[in-house]
Order: sequence, then structure tokens, then C-alpha cells
Amino acid sequence: MPITLLKNATIVTGASVVKGTLGIEGELISGIWKETPNIPGAEVIDVDGCLVMAGGIDAHVHFREPGMTHKADIGSESLAAVLGGITSFIDMPNTAPPATSMEAIEWKLNRASETSSANYGFHIGATNSNAALIREYIDSGKGGMFGGIKVFMGSSTGDMLVDMDNVLEDLFQIKGKTILIHSEDEGMIKRNLAKAKEVYGDAIPFEAHPLIRSREACVKSTGKALELAVKYGTRLHILHVSTKEETTMIRDAKKTNPEITAETSANYLWFSDKDYTRMAGTLKCNPAVKSPDDRDALIEALANGTIDTIGSDHAPHLREEKLKPYLECPSGLPTIQQSLPAVLTIAMKNGIPLQRIASAFSEKAADIFGIIGRGYLQPGLFADIVVVDPEKEFIVGQPAYKCGWSPYEGCRMKGAVKMVWLNGSLVVNNGNPTKDHFSSRKEILFRSRSTDSTLTCTF
Repeated sequence: MPITLLKNATIVTGASVVKGTLGIEGELISGIWKETPNIPGAEVIDVDGCLVMAGGIDAHVHFREPGMTHKADIGSESLAAVLGGITSFIDMPNTAPPATSMEAIEWKLNRASETSSANYGFHIGATNSNAALIREYIDSGKGGMFGGIKVFMGSSTGDMLVDMDNVLEDLFQIKGKTILIHSEDEGMIKRNLAKAKEVYGDAIPFEAHPLIRSREACVKSTGKALELAVKYGTRLHILHVSTKEETTMIRDAKKTNPEITAETSANYLWFSDKDYTRMAGTLKCNPAVKSPDDRDALIEALANGTIDTIGSDHAPHLREEKLKPYLECPSGLPTIQQSLPAVLTIAMKNGIPLQRIASAFSEKAADIFGIIGRGYLQPGLFADIVVVDPEKEFIVGQPAYKCGWSPYEGCRMKGAVKMVWLNGSLVVNNGNPTKDHFSSRKEILFRSRSTDSTLTCTF
């Protein structure tokens, strides 16, 4: 098989940043060397000045298929993901119909096998009535077909709220899979919304969004989830953390239960509530973007490892929907194509080590969800690789999303994605998709995290 050597690469892993050469042979990484080996017939690509990282694993996307394909679909959004250096995604279950059964997961897997440009996987959704069914899937060996179990402790797009305490207790006792939570207290949000209507009527300003979807609602719900996870030893992954208080609570809870992990998105690291006046509905997401102090705390939590992963929470809506008044404007932001350069820009500005970015964008997600053969730069693993020019500045233009817009349009970033390999095939070159972008994807395979070995980059 032909061999490709990426020489003069700045190879970035969660463990180190080292100058060297990375080899690709067939679908796999064939080797990593400090010096470029003399391999007859090899194609040698000089990537001097560029970062070479494992392709991103985004475990938090909403590609809207089935049921909302006028906004987005697996084909369109997975191509945007690859253009942004994300080579694998795990899609959330709040579609129409929701993915709360194995039949729904299988439908999505079949659809992705036909249309996806990236490696694909799916989470199963919890309801007030399917905990026993999910446990049966895991016990029968079907757990390898889905990533984690998504629990909406606060309502969002899709009406999948789990609001019965006995059901939550049951779900948090499930073993062998990670519980992912959308963490906002529903009762508190409803009371806040009622108060806002009393003050503003139907003309609620978007600046009220972080008061309605308040920090107190996030803190209360996350506290409840952490208590349950400590009580039952749950593998708990807290999604889109948005407040300073939550970072402190999560850090402390990890000391008792190291199976607790946390995610934030670039949105909470880049924007703040000062941006609502300018952006209105194009910044409306759940949980709400909070204060500059919260943003600073999240940046610090990413730097010190309290935040384990970056998930885009890519959630497209049509531009005309986002221009509607507050009560009619849906929550969610399309961001997956900008996620990696946004976080790299933030990291370079704030002195966050590149090792932390490599860990958060691929390695920890592979560990948390038991992803087989991906997430690390390691010989013998699939060659999912992104090459980034860290000094290349650019202004975000119109993205590749089906909805045609992004909240990052017009933002200046560093860290342009130059090349992407997917299972050993070059699918993005000079920032553009190649003819192979549609034919190289594979289904993500999952295993129990308890059987994972620790992977590191060796030279």
C-alpha cells in the first residue's frame, strides 16, 4: 500500500508536543518518528510550521435527521465537520422521532452509512419509561452500537425531558455506559420565564435569556446530578457547562468519583452575555451563554483539566427562525466547522497548552465513550488526522452548513484547517474537500470504557 509521510510536523498529543514525522499506510497510522525514515516510494509532504493532531471527536452534535432536514442533515453537517477538522461525530437523540430505541439507532446508522462524510455514531435517549429497555440493550451486547445515554434534566429541542426522580435514580445506576446530561432545572426555568412575561409581555429581550435559563438553574441541576453520580458511582458526563460555580462543583466531585467528566463548547469560551444586545437570537442556546467571569472560569477549567472535552453542541436552525422574537426563536447554534479554530485561538490567546486541546478534542472523548481505534496519534490506530496552520489568520465567512450561517461569521480566528485524513484518505486539502470526502467514513465502534487501555504517543 502507498505510504504518506508528514515530515517536519509539530505532533500534538495530550502527552507532548514534539517535532517529527508521522506515517500513514492504508487506513492506519504506520509510525511516528523523530527523524523522517527513508521509505522507497513514499509520498513525503512537508508540513513545517503546522500542527498535526488526531482528528476531532465531537460527541455532542444535533444533525437534525430524521425529522428536521429542512434545517440540516447528516450529509451536509458531516461535511462541514470534516472541513473543520472533526473526523468523528456522535449525534444526539432529540430528533423526530427521537432515538430512544435500538430500531431508531439502526435507522440512523443506515442513513449515515449512505450519506456521511465523517465517521459516525449515535447516543441513545432516555425517557421517563425506557430505562429497563436501555439496560436490556447493554446486557444483550447491543451497547456497542451507541455511544452514551442522553438524559435531558432540562427541556430543550425535542421534548425529551426526564423529570421523575425515581427514573433518574434508576438511570444513574446503569453500568457499562456513560450518562450524558443536559443540566438545567426545569421548574426554575418555568418560574423565571413566567416572571419575564409579567415584566415584558411577549416582547422579552434576548438579554433576558441568561436570566431565564439562569445560572441557578444550571447549578441546581448539576448539583443534583453530581450527588447521584457520587452515590451510585455513575459514569457521568456533564454537557455544555456554562458557569463558574459548576466548574468548582465538578472539580470537587471528581475527587470522590473519578468517573465524572465534563464538557463545554467553544460558544461559552468565546461569547458572553454582553453579546446578546448585538447578536439577539443568533446567540440564543441552551444553556444560555453567561457572564465574562463565567467565560474566564471555563477557560481556566479547560486549562487545568476540570473540563475534559469540547463538544460543539452543533444545533442548526434556519436564519429566519433565529430572527424571530424571543418566544418564537428556537435555541441552538450551528458551530462545528468553527469549533477547532475557535478553541485554538482562545488557547493561544490565554496560554493554554496545546496538549490540553489535543486531549479535549479527541483523546478524552475516545476514553469516555470507549471508541475503538480512534482519538489518539498512535501507530496501528485509524489515520484520522488534521493538519492546522496555527498562525494562519482568517475571517470566518459563510460556513458549509445547510442553514447557511454561523454565529462566528465575521470573527477573526487563528488555526486554519489545511488538510484532513479520514481512515487514511485525504478528504480535505488546502481547506477544500477532495473527491474522497464522501467515501472514506466508517461507523464508530464502542466498547465498555472499563476495558480500555491507556494510549499514548510514543517515539
